[in-house]
Amino acid sequence: MIDLHSHILPGVDDGVPTIGEALALAEEAVAAGTTHMAATPHVRSDYPTAPETMESCVTDLRRRLGERGVDLEILTGGEIDIAMVGAMSHETLGRFSLAGSGRYVLVEFPYTGWPLALEGAVSRLRALGMTALLAHPERNPAVQAQPELLAPLVEAGVLVQVTGASLGGRLGHASKAAARSLLKLGLVHVLASDAHGSGADAAGLAMADAMVGDEALARYLTFDAPRAIIVGEPVPAAPRVGGRRGFPRLLSRGGRPAAQPELRE
Repeated sequence: MIDLHSHILPGVDDGVPTIGEALALAEEAVAAGTTHMAATPHVRSDYPTAPETMESCVTDLRRRLGERGVDLEILTGGEIDIAMVGAMSHETLGRFSLAGSGRYVLVEFPYTGWPLALEGAVSRLRALGMTALLAHPERNPAVQAQPELLAPLVEAGVLVQVTGASLGGRLGHASKAAARSLLKLGLVHVLASDAHGSGADAAGLAMADAMVGDEALARYLTFDAPRAIIVGEPVPAAPRVGGRRGFPRLLSRGGRPAAQPELRE
C-alpha cells in the first residue's frame, strides 16, 4: 500500500513527538503492508512548517530508517491549509507537492464549515498545472450532511482522500457514514492513514483496505491512484463495480479481506 497522508516527522506538528515514535510508526506501517508513506506535516497558521524543515526532517528520517533496516520509503509532502494556497509561491507549492512531483498537492479540508477559500485555492493550483487532493472531507459537517457537494469539484478534476479510521468507524458515526456515502457516489480516489502516532493509527489504513468489498477497488484506493500521484501521472478512473463506478458494500470486520497488491512494480 501507498499511504499519502501522515504526520510521521517527529516534533514538527501535532504528529509524532519523538524519533522513537516515528520509527515505531514506520515499523507498524510496514507490518501492515505499507511500502511508501508521504510525510505531510501541517502547513497552516499554528504549524507554519517551512519546506526546508520538511525536507531536512525527511532526509533525517530516511537515514534513521535505513540504519534500523526499516523498509519504508518516506516521500516528501505537506498538508496545506486552504487559506494559505493563494499566498504560496509556485516553488513552495512544488516543494510541498506529494513526492515532489510538482503536480499533486494535499490540501487540508477544514473540520467545520464549508471553506469559502476552496474555489480560489483549486483555481490557483489549476493555473499552476497542479491538482488538489482534498484531505479528509468526510470529517466536515457540511459534507456529512450533503456528500454530493463534492461532486462538482471532482467533475472539475479535484481528487478526494478519505481517512482509513473514518471508514473503520474510529472517528465517529458521522465520519463513517460520510465516507461510505462518498465511496458509493464514486467521489473518493485515495485512502490514507492520516497517522499521528503509532498504535491504532498505523493499522488504520490496512483495516480500511480489508473492509472494502471489492479487490479491484481496494487496490485502486490504496495503490493504483496513489502510485499515479507520486509519479506525477494522470490518476486513472476508478474500476467499475457491479456495472457502475462506486462502492458496493462494506464487509464486516470478520469478512474476507481484500488481497494485498504487489506494490513495487
